[in-house]
Order: sequence, then C-alpha cells, then structure tokens
Amino acid sequence: MSPNYILFAIPFFLLLIGLEIILGRLKGRRLYRLNDTLSNLMIGIGNQAFNLMWKAGILAVFTWLSAHVAPVHIAPSWYSFILCLLLFDFLFYWAHRWGHEVNLFWAAHLVHHSSEEYNLSVALRQSWFHNLFAIFIFLPIPLLGFDPIIFGAAAGLDTVYQFWIHTKLIGKLPRPIEYIFNTPSHHRVHHGRNPKYIDKNHGGMFIIWDRLFGTFQAEEEEPIYGITTPLKSWNPLWANLHYFVAMAQLGAKFQRWGDRIRLLFAKPGWKPRSSGGFEGVADLDQQDLQQYDAKSSKPFTAYVLVQFVLMLGGLLAFMTHFNELPTFYQWSFLGVIVLTGMICGAILENRRWVLVAEYVRLALVIVLLNALYFTFYLDSLLVMVICSGIGFVIFNLWFTLGWLFQRKQMAIVA
Repeated sequence: MSPNYILFAIPFFLLLIGLEIILGRLKGRRLYRLNDTLSNLMIGIGNQAFNLMWKAGILAVFTWLSAHVAPVHIAPSWYSFILCLLLFDFLFYWAHRWGHEVNLFWAAHLVHHSSEEYNLSVALRQSWFHNLFAIFIFLPIPLLGFDPIIFGAAAGLDTVYQFWIHTKLIGKLPRPIEYIFNTPSHHRVHHGRNPKYIDKNHGGMFIIWDRLFGTFQAEEEEPIYGITTPLKSWNPLWANLHYFVAMAQLGAKFQRWGDRIRLLFAKPGWKPRSSGGFEGVADLDQQDLQQYDAKSSKPFTAYVLVQFVLMLGGLLAFMTHFNELPTFYQWSFLGVIVLTGMICGAILENRRWVLVAEYVRLALVIVLLNALYFTFYLDSLLVMVICSGIGFVIFNLWFTLGWLFQRKQMAIVA
C-alpha cells in the first residue's frame, strides 16, 4: 500500500510516454495532443495526491484486519505473493466491472475513460475517488491473512503492469499471451465506446476472468475512444465530478425517493419507466468522431506546460515528505494541486474567470510556501522568499501578457 513504488515509477512512466511520442512520429501516427495529454497528466497528479490522503487509513485498516481478524497469518514468500497476486487481480476484475455496471462506481471511474485519445498518458488518468468506493471489494485479502507487505507488492505490480497496455503501437501478441494476459489489443476494446465494446475486458493483469464470466470481446475494428457523452473539458476537477453532478440532476427529476436511491446502484442509462425507462447505447454517427479540441494561444499553452512541470515537482516533494507534514499542510498542498489543475484546464479552455482566479492562486501558493518554510525550515526562509518572490513576479507578468496576447488574437479573428 506504500506509494513509494509509484514515486520511483513516475520518471519511468514519463520516459516511456516520451518514447511513444517519438515512435509515433517516426511511424507517421498522431498519438498525442498537448492539451489532452496535459489534462491526463494533471488528473494523474491529483490521483496520486489524493491517494496519499487515503492510503494511510486504508493500510491501517488492512493491517489491523490481517493481525486481529484473520484466522491465520500467511507469511511473506514467493508463493504467497503469487497467490495474493491472483486473488488481487480476481477482485480487481469485479471492482473494475462494477465500476462500469453500477452508477455510483461509474461516476468515480469514468474519468479514466473520458479522454478521446489512447496512449500511455491515459494510463495515468486515474480517478481521485474510486479507491474509496472500491476498497471494500479487496477486504478478503487481509481477512484471509495475507501480510500487508505482500498485498502492497501485489497491488503495485498489478497497477504498474496496466500502464503498458494503454498504447496503439503494439498490435496483437502471440495467441497464448492473448489468451491469458490482458494486452494492448484487449484493453483498447475496453476503452472503446463502440456499442459492441462497451463494458468488455475488465481484467487487470489477466484476461482469463473476462473469458470465464462472459465479458470478453476480441478487438475487431479500431475502437472509437472516450465516453458515450463526451466530457468536452480539460478541467481535472470537473472530469472527476461531472457524472456525480449529472446523477444528482437526473435524480432530482424523479418523483420517488426510491428511484433516486436505485439510481445510485443501477446500471448507467437506467431511468424509471415514468422518466422514459432504460436508455441504451446508441450507434455512433459521424458527429461522434469529432474530438473535443479547445485550444489556447501558444504563450498560454507554454504557461500551462510550465505549471504542469511545477505541479509534478510539487507532487514528488509532497510524496517524499508527506509523513513529515502536519495535517493542515497535507490538505493545503492537496488543495493547491487541485486548484492548479482546475485553473490550468480552464486556461486551455479560454475561460474568462481565470483572469482573476490565477492571480489568487499565485498569491495563495507564495503565502503557503513561505508559511511552511517559516514554520519548519527557518534557515532556508530567506532563499525561499527571494525565489518565490521572483517566480511570483515572472508568472504574474507571463500570465498577464499571455492574456492580452490571446484577447488580441481573438479580436483579430472576430
């Protein structure tokens, strides 16, 4: 359950993303769009920040259950690791399947599917809240007595394995591999919104669960990626919340509270007969092939790219020093990461409200950083005051000039 394996894996993930971009260009294939990729990566940063907040409590519960409730204790060994990995992947199949077949779980999970591209950056586009909804499904692991270290190692391997299958560059592999393991071909199907691909291939590392439980679908024509009602936003916060909002708006139209409660646990598309009944997945038309592609000016895009780099550096520092930080600063820096992603997404969408919001964010960041150094790193406070002050001035000027440049461009086009 430790986040350390992700801390070490992040540079490796970014290296492979860069390699995929290069290989795609050499093959003449357009695999990435900068705005979509930045959205994916900012959502991934938020996912890791939220996971830091959840995992300590989850680990404590799992450790207590394994030590005090489990009838036996399974000592760490190579064979207990293999058994735990198989059990974890089996339970992951059901957590993932219910993440598509139960509205409440789908609300938390669909952020991973809302990109209309399919590349390695999509693997990092993970929900901020799904772990809280799905964690109870994994309770059999500590209740059977598996050591938390073994559980963490199995979960880590299963998670890292699923990174490489998010690519278009690898075709179908030899039949024995395709039969047992989840592969890029199988997972492309899972991300497709073609009607025959919906809710298929839920396995994590192994595809055998889908074959056993009737949810397997081989890749035929190339999938159309995304969700059936496109997100049309680069905002990481909205990407994680929009289906919850849509459910609340839909439930408010129902006449009975029983239908509102049932909506939470029904399959996506369900409505009571009084509201029209179940709404299935419609066939794709030409309009479905048009990707959302709101663009900002080059200075603004470069500004967001630099903010992303700073977000990534902040995340690495947050992960490294998380246990040293008081609760106030843990939640404060989580809030900064969420706010930064939200405003960067709005900049890419040319939202007018960022003109005020970004100045407020920059002020909050400089105050929070200097308060942290004043409290815990007083010897380095002067250096932080100077560096953060210079950064504050540069980013204010850059953002202001970028905004003026963009308004001028829009006026010329108009």
